[in-house]
Amino acid sequence: MIQKNSLVLYKSAPAIVISTGAKIEIELSDKKRVSVRDKDITLLHEGPLAKLSDIENTPVGEIDEACSMMSGETTTLSELSDLIYGSFTPASAWAICKLLSENVVITGTPDKITVRTPDEIQKLQAEKNQKNAEKDAWNAFIDRVRKNAIIPDDHPRFAQLEDVAFGKSNTCRILKELSLQDSAVTAHALLLKLKVWDYSVNPYIKRSGLTTDCTYPPMDAIPDEPRVDLTHLAAYAIDDEGNRDPDDAISIDGNRLWVHVADPSSVITPDSPADLYARELATTLYLPEKHVTMLPPQATDLFGLGLQTLSPALSFGIDLNDDGSIGTFDIVLSTIKVTRLTYAEAQTRIHDEPFCSIYRMTRNYREYRKAANAVFISLPEVKIRVVDNSVTITPLPEMDSKELVTDCMVMAGETAARFASANAIPFPYTSQPPPETIEHPTDYASMFSYRKQLQPGTVKCTPDMHAGLGVKLYSRATSPLRRYLDLVVHQQLRAFISGKPILDDKAILNRIGASASITGTAAFLERQSNLHWTLVYLLQHLDWQGDAVVVEKRERFSIIIIPELALEARIHEKNVTLNQQLRVKVNGIDLAEQMVFLSIV
Repeated sequence: MIQKNSLVLYKSAPAIVISTGAKIEIELSDKKRVSVRDKDITLLHEGPLAKLSDIENTPVGEIDEACSMMSGETTTLSELSDLIYGSFTPASAWAICKLLSENVVITGTPDKITVRTPDEIQKLQAEKNQKNAEKDAWNAFIDRVRKNAIIPDDHPRFAQLEDVAFGKSNTCRILKELSLQDSAVTAHALLLKLKVWDYSVNPYIKRSGLTTDCTYPPMDAIPDEPRVDLTHLAAYAIDDEGNRDPDDAISIDGNRLWVHVADPSSVITPDSPADLYARELATTLYLPEKHVTMLPPQATDLFGLGLQTLSPALSFGIDLNDDGSIGTFDIVLSTIKVTRLTYAEAQTRIHDEPFCSIYRMTRNYREYRKAANAVFISLPEVKIRVVDNSVTITPLPEMDSKELVTDCMVMAGETAARFASANAIPFPYTSQPPPETIEHPTDYASMFSYRKQLQPGTVKCTPDMHAGLGVKLYSRATSPLRRYLDLVVHQQLRAFISGKPILDDKAILNRIGASASITGTAAFLERQSNLHWTLVYLLQHLDWQGDAVVVEKRERFSIIIIPELALEARIHEKNVTLNQQLRVKVNGIDLAEQMVFLSIV
């Protein structure tokens, strides 16, 4: 019976009863008094207990002997106390209650106690010892982490931290123990600090969630079908040095310009296994350390222009009007013979035939687009390669040969869109609305500013203007080896030309949606990876110095572009002017935050 000076259990802690009534007043070990209901407490001993601190004097008893006698039996608090301690007192009651909380020798509640068997006790004690050992090992591990003194045996413990750094998990016990934010950046920084990772780990690939380890489906052989023989024309595939998937080439025949594009749609038909797989990837990934092709590697071997003696192609024959606009045109399935050139090699021949004639046509077309307020922004570009974790960055100079090829590709895209629109072919058209103000920037700062005013392009089933290119309608059509919607363009053109069924608007919309969900992520991954390896390059060349151009001034810092690295960065210097050239050096790199700290030499 609960009465004044009784010992009771309240929220797993001992308390002494001060008074009874409608509510029972109890006093806790910290002298705090609370009023509780009868059902909120458990009677341990009726008392009298003079003061609560008296129960801390634990009596001496024969716990092992008593429990051996009652092994496997159920008993009461008072009976077990008599057996262990020879009496039942508030102190002995509390001692047994603490044994219950350990849940090894006895189990149950104060009202009903079961004595465990020796086998049960041995098993539970072993488990408890194991947990204690694990706890001690964990605490020692965290102490080493805090001291930045980890040992090789610690590395398996970082798996969860790596998951956070890779974006596969949002929580990590290590970060919580260190009172650090649960974020991919924080995890990345800690892994670098502890030297679990080095700069060679690019976490953005796994963070993106994109597939990079591919198992491609098989492809059919190239079908034997009617093609226009254009092998008498000298065709040139002009690309950056080291390009591995040449998918376009150019020729000229009198006043007609020919743009030839690789023809994988001859084999990769709508909803075939290879088509479905390409739709899932949506684009070829160009990362400094690896390329992940959209199509099976053998597709490049078969269809890459100039990789075989003869190449199948989808060819766009284009005549220009006097004002430089596109006039008459033809689109045919063809066979061509291609010579591969680098931009630099083509540049040396830009004043020789047939390049000077091609260049003259493309310049006319460019002037036509300039008159339509096409946007021409030429900010620095580089090629970043990683071989055995060593980074090389090669600037890509501006060349007339590049402009020539770019204009040819725009011409082919406009031609494809015109053909599709004229023949009511469901099609993925690419459009871009004009900026609020029309500018014609010529320096880095104005181009940098104007670029931010441009609205993103969209892909839809209805033709519309592409203000950035200065054309009334447009579709990307020249990269079917590496962009899925370009492949869809080819599938639709090929089907129409061959008199076969074409996909309807719903099917095209589904493909546009599937591609859009991936290509944005892929572009972001490429930007992050390029920046990661650029910063690694600077880590590998800590004495680097280079020229920079101021492109934007803000209240507390300025934005610069470093042309030889194609790197945009901040510099905490306000006393500069736009387009001012500076000589800068690296003061530090934060690889996890993707930041470089620069100062003026």
